[in-house]
Amino acid sequence: MMEQLNDFVGFLSDLVWGVPLLVLLVGTGVFLTFRLAFLQFRTLPYALKLSFSPKSQDTKSKGDISHFQALTTALAATIGTGNIAGVATAVVLGGPGAVFWMWITALFGMATKYAEAILAVKYREEGPDGTMSGGPMYYIEKGLKLKWLAVLFAVFGAFAAFGIGNLVQSNSVASAMESSFNVPFWVTGVVLTVLAGLVILGGIKSIGKVTAYFVPFMALFYVIAGLVLMIQNFDLVPAAVALIFTDAFTGEAVAGGAIGAVIRWGVARGVFSNEAGLGSAPIAAAAARTDYPGRQALVSMTQVFIDTIVVCSITGIAIVMGNMYVSGDLNGADLTAATFEFFLGGAGSMIVAVGLAFFAFSTILGWSYYGEKCFGYLFKGNAVKGYRLVFVLMIFVGAITELSLVWGIADVLNGLMAIPNLIGLLGLSGVVVAETNRFLKVAREEKARAKAAS
Repeated sequence: MMEQLNDFVGFLSDLVWGVPLLVLLVGTGVFLTFRLAFLQFRTLPYALKLSFSPKSQDTKSKGDISHFQALTTALAATIGTGNIAGVATAVVLGGPGAVFWMWITALFGMATKYAEAILAVKYREEGPDGTMSGGPMYYIEKGLKLKWLAVLFAVFGAFAAFGIGNLVQSNSVASAMESSFNVPFWVTGVVLTVLAGLVILGGIKSIGKVTAYFVPFMALFYVIAGLVLMIQNFDLVPAAVALIFTDAFTGEAVAGGAIGAVIRWGVARGVFSNEAGLGSAPIAAAAARTDYPGRQALVSMTQVFIDTIVVCSITGIAIVMGNMYVSGDLNGADLTAATFEFFLGGAGSMIVAVGLAFFAFSTILGWSYYGEKCFGYLFKGNAVKGYRLVFVLMIFVGAITELSLVWGIADVLNGLMAIPNLIGLLGLSGVVVAETNRFLKVAREEKARAKAAS
């Protein structure tokens, strides 16, 4: 019976994540890119400055956390197993060219992420305790006036958090710790539960403070290791990058030259990694202290760039350089670990194991907030505190339990989240454009004043 259930969930996952949803996800990004006149390319330097410059952090406007903390909370949720295991799967099933289509998905996904954030801030609500709540459920209800669709998103989000943001993440960490350092599953479960509980039970301000320190460290740790690998083997880099570009349009590395497989797996794993269009990250954006929705939206947009263009590229290029994907014997995190070990020796696999542990732990923190906000939308009052407690306890369950079925269910729920969110983005695209024009006018005036003062 369990095998039949697994097959059914697998069928649902293939159905939900089929060509129609992938076309809708990327198509929404393309549509918004044109409506916003390629905003993500024109404003990226300014957006990065807003994200990382201490002088750009708003301390006076309403909100719970800073621009930077909102960004790192969203990055905590997205920089996860997709950056290590997901990229490897894309290369195995779609060939080296899949990395190119991950990049394309990210470039258009930046416009999607921008639109999600601008709507999240515009339609957010302030609670009795002064904390902010926002995200797709709020802009679908208040902007589109479709309460039932907003409820549907919140239900999917509240449950999806236990899958992709909790159980499977703690299980990934426990597996990595056991295989690399012989740490028993239950020990990892206890440590993760205690550490995550100390942060999560403190709410978004606690999560924001921790991720502001934790996320930059973990991302730099993995990126620097990848750059060292490439510098030491620089003679292989040009050929690997060239293969990624040529295979993207030929599909020669896939059996039968299936160009469709190259595109499908590149797009699917790209979306899985940066979550553009799923509606998760705008929940964190809504908590930011900001005077204009457009200012925080630009900060949120950089999340996709960092996640996919920077971190995923490290994994993808390294795997193509190693050429170990060709045999098909290795996949997922095992392939990434074997590649790093091939180039960096025994330390390589340990770097991947530690990186996976950091990435998965951060995902647990980010998704705990997403889940509680979806739950809080459905059930007001103190119910959120109960949700937090259950979420923390389930971390231990995930670490010691076989989760093949949970992976499939999490995949389905993630896909279902995207549908109402994309309907909201397309239906409210006019609002996105109007808010963008309003902020860009302010930004130009600020730039002129700064220039005159200097």
